[in-house]
Amino acid sequence: MRLVTWNINSIRQRLHLLRQLDDEYNPDVVCFQETKAQNTDFPMEDIKALGFPHVYIVGMKGYNGVAICSKLPLENETQKDWVGKSDCRHQSVTLPNGIEVHNFYVPAGGDEPNPEANEKFDHKLKFLAEMTDWFPAEKDNSKPMILVGDLNIAPLEEDVWSHKQLLKVVSHTPIEVEALNKVMDAFGWVDAMRQIIPTPEKLYSWWSYRSRDWRKANKGRRLDHIWITEPLKDKVKDLKVIVDARGWEKPSDHAPVLIELED
Repeated sequence: MRLVTWNINSIRQRLHLLRQLDDEYNPDVVCFQETKAQNTDFPMEDIKALGFPHVYIVGMKGYNGVAICSKLPLENETQKDWVGKSDCRHQSVTLPNGIEVHNFYVPAGGDEPNPEANEKFDHKLKFLAEMTDWFPAEKDNSKPMILVGDLNIAPLEEDVWSHKQLLKVVSHTPIEVEALNKVMDAFGWVDAMRQIIPTPEKLYSWWSYRSRDWRKANKGRRLDHIWITEPLKDKVKDLKVIVDARGWEKPSDHAPVLIELED
C-alpha cells in the first residue's frame, strides 16, 4: 500500500498535480491538507475520474481544509474540531487493511513565537496540547495507526537548513518542538520518516515561494510528517519526499511525502 501526505495549497488550482503524482507514483491513498475548498466546491467528480472513487472531504471556504482521496474503500469517516474551533483541520478513516489514518493540518502559528502576544501562536500550542491528551485517552496504540499531515513544525536540527538561524522563527522554536515531542511521546508514535532516513541526513518537505531558485538555495524545512504506531514499524518498505514535485508546473510550496507499507 502506498500512502501520500501533501499540503496542496488549493486543490482546485492544483488538481493537475494529483494527475501527475498518480501517473508517476501510483498511490493508493492521498491525504491532502490546505485544500481551500468548501465541500460544495470540491472537485469531487474530477478526482473520481482520476481513479480515486473514495473521497472524504472536510472543507471550508478559502481556508484550511483536509481531504482523503483513495482507491481503497474508506470506513469510519470522522472529524474532530480542536480547541473549540470548527476550522477543518482533522479527519480520520479506517482502510480495508484495518489501519486507522489521521490526517492533520496543524495551525501555522503566525510570525511571533509568543503565545501572550500572538493569538495564532497560542492557538497552535493549545492545538498540540489537546492532541497530546486526546490520543492516549481515546485511542489504542497497540493497533495499526498512521498520523500524517502538515504539522507546521520542523523538530530536528537536520529538519531545517539552519538550526541556528531558525531557532527564533515559528516552526522551529524550542517551545514548538517540545510541544510536538509531547504529542509523539504521549502515544508512542514512531517518526516513520526518520526511521527510513535517519539523521544526520538533512530532510525537507517545504521550500518557500520567496526563493527564486528554491532548489539551488535549498532553504527547506520538514513541516510534513508521517507517524506510525509500533505494529506498523516493521512493515515500512519505503519512504520518500518527492522533491521533484516542488518543481512541477504551478507547484505547492510543499512536496508530497510517500510511505509504502507491506500488506
